[in-house]
Amino acid sequence: MSHPQANESVSINLRAKARQRDLIDQAAERLGRSRSEFMLDAACRQAEDVLLNQAFFTVDAGTFEKFQALLDKPLPATDKLRRLLKTKAPWDK
Repeated sequence: MSHPQANESVSINLRAKARQRDLIDQAAERLGRSRSEFMLDAACRQAEDVLLNQAFFTVDAGTFEKFQALLDKPLPATDKLRRLLKTKAPWDK
């Protein structure tokens, strides 16, 4: 059995409730995309988030100590930082 190449199209089949399909179709239409394009983009974004959130980095003890020291010693407050912290978030305006 041969495996498809990385850029070769393959089939992914799934079942959905009519209301789920309709919701997906409505969103895809708003973006001018097909159902398949919309679903693949959304699924790939979620898959990337999951994988990136579970990335594991190894460092030697000295590097980890430097990293810990940076976390334990916050940067001094500046006028720019104070202004940023006082600024309302766009969704709070």
